[in-house]
Amino acid sequence: MKVYSPEFKADAVALFHSDPDLTIAQTARDLGINAETLRNWIRADRVRGGSTTGMTRKNVTSTTPASEATREELEARLQALEAELKAARKENATLATERDILRKATKFFASEMTW
Repeated sequence: MKVYSPEFKADAVALFHSDPDLTIAQTARDLGINAETLRNWIRADRVRGGSTTGMTRKNVTSTTPASEATREELEARLQALEAELKAARKENATLATERDILRKATKFFASEMTW
């Protein structure tokens, strides 16, 4: 029996709910898991409060969240995400520079070692 991480399970359920045209069988096949396994994860998500029990998937995706965030909360979250994105872009640029330096060094040392 395979053991899947909670993140994988949550992502699988979210993928299923993201497209109303997808079936459980199609989603499970795309992820390489058993359809009944995915069905169980979806049921468990509904029990935990991810969805309202008894609602169809089309109704669940069209309803508004139970607790709506205030404008200040959304702005604070947006600022945090923008700061995280800025840090990720800076790290990406640093890594790209390091990669380019290593490529040049590899070419340099490879040319010296040819006999």
